[in-house]
Amino acid sequence: MATIDGIDVEVSAEAVVVTAPAPLTVLSSAVAGGGLGRARTIVNLHVDKNCPWEGAEVRLDAFAARRDLPAPWVGLLTAAWTEHARVAVEHAEGVGALVVVTVGLSNPIAAGWSAAAGALPGTINTIAVVDAELEPAALVNLVITLTEVKALVLAEAGVVADGRGASGTSTDAVVVAATGRGRALRFGGPISDAGWVVARAARTALDDGVRQWLEGKRGTLPGFPYPQDGKRGTLPGFPYPQDGKKK
Repeated sequence: MATIDGIDVEVSAEAVVVTAPAPLTVLSSAVAGGGLGRARTIVNLHVDKNCPWEGAEVRLDAFAARRDLPAPWVGLLTAAWTEHARVAVEHAEGVGALVVVTVGLSNPIAAGWSAAAGALPGTINTIAVVDAELEPAALVNLVITLTEVKALVLAEAGVVADGRGASGTSTDAVVVAATGRGRALRFGGPISDAGWVVARAARTALDDGVRQWLEGKRGTLPGFPYPQDGKRGTLPGFPYPQDGKKK
């Protein structure tokens, strides 16, 4: 599997696990360990659609302990099938970026239009690791860059919510991390050196993940621009709506 030097990516039906030989500087919306901090391990754990958020840290802590994962760590939850995570790597101008996404679109929303509602973990979770030394402001900028890429990919795929173009799902999460090696970079916008490689890798991974999900679910979910013919998905490994349960 493609990656950047020293960063290990494990993809399985149980979780996506990204580990580093030394602590990464991390900014994230993770349900466990979120905010600005340091982490050697990033976990995106598969759970059932109805998994209670209140037990997230306990569930993630148990997984990390059972797997003996290097601490400190940050953790995400998703009802998307983690074994179908998409991984992409990009290099330019002496900067490398790794992006890993899991895609679940069973609860799309249009930010600013969709009504407030309870959170369900049917998410687009994005993990980006940049092989550079990034200032905290650059990490924030990269979160914006990743969000812009996600919104563009969904728009180009024709995903809709509440009669509008979908901007994401109700519980999307993002992790941006930097190795602290190599170039020192201040910016993370879409055409900065860091932002360009992250945006390119994110587009590759998200294009693939969204296409895969839609092909697997065509005709089975309301709100998507395909015939509602009641058939199961057309992509092997996606026989049911991607919310962690059979229908």
